Amino acid sequence: MAIAEELYAYSGGVNELLARYGVKFGIYKNGEFHEQLFPFDIIPRIINHDEFAQLERGLKQRVFALNEFLKDIYSDGKIISDGVIAEEFIYSGTGWLAQCAGVSPPKGIYSHISGIDLVQAKNGTWYILEDNLRIPSGASYPMIARELGRKSLPPEFFEKHHVEDNRNYAELLSRTMNYVNTGGLSVILTPGRFNAAYFEHSYFAELTGAHLVTCEDLVVEDENLYFKDYSGKKEKIGAIYRRISDEYLDPVNFNSQSLIGVPHIFDIYRKGNVAIINSPGNGAADDKGIYYFVPAMIKYYLHEEPILNNAPTYLPYYEDDMKYILANFDNLVLKDVAEAGGYGVIFGNKLSSSEKEKFIAMLKAEPRRFIAQEVIDFQDIEIFEGSSQVPRKADLRAFVLMSDEPVVWKSGLTRFSRNPDSFIVNSSQGGGFKDTWIMTEEK
Repeated sequence: MAIAEELYAYSGGVNELLARYGVKFGIYKNGEFHEQLFPFDIIPRIINHDEFAQLERGLKQRVFALNEFLKDIYSDGKIISDGVIAEEFIYSGTGWLAQCAGVSPPKGIYSHISGIDLVQAKNGTWYILEDNLRIPSGASYPMIARELGRKSLPPEFFEKHHVEDNRNYAELLSRTMNYVNTGGLSVILTPGRFNAAYFEHSYFAELTGAHLVTCEDLVVEDENLYFKDYSGKKEKIGAIYRRISDEYLDPVNFNSQSLIGVPHIFDIYRKGNVAIINSPGNGAADDKGIYYFVPAMIKYYLHEEPILNNAPTYLPYYEDDMKYILANFDNLVLKDVAEAGGYGVIFGNKLSSSEKEKFIAMLKAEPRRFIAQEVIDFQDIEIFEGSSQVPRKADLRAFVLMSDEPVVWKSGLTRFSRNPDSFIVNSSQGGGFKDTWIMTEEK
């Protein structure tokens, strides 16, 4: 790969700058917080213009349908009454929030920022692996890597190679916040410096000009949300990009033990006095069990055939699917619907006989808790290991931002496994990341 050889000489410089700028992520392990650099590989994932255009159409279609689903299930529930999805299946999911029933967010947008994970099979077909509609993270990493690449690489390097400019993410994020803003400041709410994605919170605040705040900076008064500065001055907030999970967002309405939430913020959100990005309750749509039904949602709400495919998926909740899973257990990957970050993923052929017996018993006892999928032998991407290029599994997180219309960012987070025998690419599992090059249309 000629580009890889051209880039290799500059890889050390980019990684040195990433370390200097503190581009890190944190994980909790055994009750302790560990912060570490996010390993970066300089060989980019390259997606040509026409291929990305197809992905773009499919991602917009999917996010439209997921927003319609959230609007529906928290209001009329027509998809339930029409028998497309069982009522029990939706309401028993851990992401469903009864408090959100009857609540309509500003401009009717639920998922303002969607992180859609895809893999590409060896035959070139793209598959959606999961939808992230709660607090999808990761856009900051390819942004900063590209920016530092511009400092390290020869002038006009990316223009010479016809790569789409990815520096407009901050503009897209600002447009999204401004579109739903109910009047006032836009702020980014962080749980604090020990959060795994704190680098991203602060980076986005810097790029968008939004205030970076913690719960201690916010107060609800007179049915509005206010930012208090160090002098005690208060300014009204119209949009809050929260990087705190639903359950910790408001100790009055959700988890009363939360020390990082804002009391009564959900009450003023319910009244339409502030926009919360992404909307509370979105977990009802990105539950891995609900993922199974997204192709049906597209047909139901949009009256279209899905442009992008799900990975072949089976629900043990259904009797026929359970039979298939048990008959083909060793060829499937099983996922806990409530887990994330690469946790709760079990490959059937990796279990011993006793482990398999124990897991199947659990599967039968809690069929709503799991999905099963065919193992997609997705493409390897070259990475540098020392000065040698070696193949590793990689996925792609695409970002779709919604304002007056959905926009697919012309970049994305490519994550790769550093273990040659692993399909798990998550940073929490030791994975690294790459820049994603979307190629311009050549004239």
